[in-house]
Order: sequence, then structure tokens, then C-alpha cells
Amino acid sequence: MIKVEDAIAIIEANSKKMPTKVISVSKSLGYVLAKKVISPIDMPPFRQSAMDGYAFIHSIRHQYDVVGISQAGDHSNTKLKSTEAIRIFTGAYVPDDADTVVMQEHVMANKDSILIATMPEKLSNVRPKGEQIAKDEVVFEANTLITPAGIGFLASLGIAEIEVYKKPKVAILVTGNELVQPGKKLKKGKIFESNSVMLQAALQTIGIQKTKNYRVKDNLKATKKALKSILKENDIVLISGGISVGDYDFVKEALLQNGVKELFYKINQKPGKPMFFGSKDETMVFALPGNPASSLTNFYIYVQPAIKNKVGFSEIHKTKVIRKLNSEIKNSTGKTLFLKAKYDETNVTVLDGQSSAMLNTFAVANSLLIVPENVEEYKKGELVTLLPID
Repeated sequence: MIKVEDAIAIIEANSKKMPTKVISVSKSLGYVLAKKVISPIDMPPFRQSAMDGYAFIHSIRHQYDVVGISQAGDHSNTKLKSTEAIRIFTGAYVPDDADTVVMQEHVMANKDSILIATMPEKLSNVRPKGEQIAKDEVVFEANTLITPAGIGFLASLGIAEIEVYKKPKVAILVTGNELVQPGKKLKKGKIFESNSVMLQAALQTIGIQKTKNYRVKDNLKATKKALKSILKENDIVLISGGISVGDYDFVKEALLQNGVKELFYKINQKPGKPMFFGSKDETMVFALPGNPASSLTNFYIYVQPAIKNKVGFSEIHKTKVIRKLNSEIKNSTGKTLFLKAKYDETNVTVLDGQSSAMLNTFAVANSLLIVPENVEEYKKGELVTLLPID
């Protein structure tokens, strides 16, 4: 049995980046850049009007003759005299001679001339060329997560393709004779299976939208057979259940018989002690406890950072927060505790229902409160460390 920090270090040391690929910007949401992106143009590529109004050469004059019009998409570089202005619209090209745009609400206009009622400052309402970004500047550094706004920005620069890290193929294998799919009749001695959909949802929060799900009964032959093909076809394998020391827990044996190298088994923590981590070739294997709260706890602490590292995130661990404890905590276990908790701007409350089988508390928690293995007590009002969760 190893310490929490040692387990994290071993996983990080065995979590390699995925290969890269070039994809369309329009399909890049949720991917992470493998290389920095350089702007091919100035943005905006020309001086633009920020308002609907009139472009003119700023002076002490208030009355100007209207000698032209500039709409978005036009390239009308009208030569202006100090007594002239042109009608202009948002996003349109500002003539080289003009330096200011007055918004139309501040103008009294007729067909041929305007009278500026409220004079703007010089250079007002004109977006300079390259205001957002200049040609050859870095748009995004490598390891940047692509967001909807990022896609829009890249497209606005005329960038159609980018190089990103591939998404790993992830499989979820659920074991347990007692499990029944939601929607089916629940017989005595059975429980509804929830871990697969829970883990799928957790994976989606870090951009893994597609997973392959498998189920197997609690026997060695079936588990070994299922794992043989799953290990060949996937980059990451998550197994739910069958990893403890009961008479019907066959996962560890089946993994070892399939050539999976054991990197650690069991962690000095509560909940989530019976966890196995190993690898076969480039495939990472996480055998998680079957109890739902234990499984999800270990996902946040170990699986999520490993996947974020593989797909290129620059920061794979969430930033921990410090809050003042609302009640005392006793720890006589000698283990690291991960307690479901809820925090606000100043305080944190440990929630009722800390059993490893219970998800009702997890469903309203926004953090895991970390009690290190060498800490026997936290008193009310002490500052404690929290791991925010999605």
C-alpha cells in the first residue's frame, strides 16, 4: 500500500502525451493545441469603424459636407478635405485621411451635410489596424484548450486547420453479478449499475465525449477474455469493481494474466483504498473500486489528471483552495481522508453521508476536503485544503 503522493507521481511518470493530428478549426472544440499558432494577418486587417456614424478629420469645426459612404465589405478610400465627412457603418473601412468617427446619435444630418452636436475626442470610435493582434504575433501557445471563443478567433484570422493532440480511446469495463441496467426491473439482491454513466459524464468534462462500455460477470475466465481485446483496442482502460480481495474479485488476476504490469495496488486513503494502476505497452489501466463514491473520488484524484496530461493540458491538477473549517474533524485511521464538502468564499462544511457507497452527498458537494494521513485532528476554525470538483 502506497501513499497518495506516491501514487500520483507514479501515474504522472507513466502518462505520456498522445500523438498529434491536424484537424479543421471548426471541429476542434475541446482539443488541446500541440503547437503554438501564429497570426497570418493583422486583426483587424484595416482601420475599422466601431460605430454607425460619420468619419471625418477631427478639428474645431462642427459642420461637414457628406461626400461618400463606406459600408462593411467596401474598400472606399475616399480622399477627404478638412470640411468633409463620409457616412460609415460598424466594421467598415475608415478612409486613410479620416481619424475620428462620430456616432450617428450625436449628429444632426440632412442629405448633404451634418452638424455634430456632441464632438467626440480625436481618434474616437476607430479600431486601429492590428488592435486585437498583429501579424506574426502568437495567437495561442501550445497546450491551450480550444474553446468556442478560441474557434471564433482562429476563424477570424483565416486559420482553417490546427495541430492538436489526439483524444485517447477510453474503455469502461464494469464487473458485478449484482448489477442491473437502469430502466429494467430490479429484483431482490440486485442494484442498478451507475458507475459507467457516472464515469462517462466525468470524462466528458475533460473533453472525452466517446467511450466504449463493457460489462462482465464476476468470473475469472470471462474477465480475462474481455480484457484481452479491450487492452489491445484502447489507450486507457477504466475498470469498475472486482479489485478488492473478495472471493469474486478477479480483476487484478485477469489483468496480470493479460500481461499488464502492476505499478501499484492499494493506496493509503479513505475512501478508495483498493485501486490498481498498471500498463501494457502504451495502454494505461485504472482498476477503480466498485463503490460509487470511492470510484468517483479516485477518478478526480488520479484518472482525470492523467488524461489531461495525455491530451496536452498545461495544467493537469486543479488549483487547490484554502478555507476555514466549520466543524472539527477526527482522523484515527492513519490514512489520507477525502471528505465530500461544500465551500463558499470563506468557509467549508463537511457534508453528512461520507460512506463510499453513497453518491447523494457527492451530488451536492463542490470539493473534496483533504486530511493528510499524519493529521489526527482539525479543529473548528482551522484552515484546510480543498480539491474543487466539477
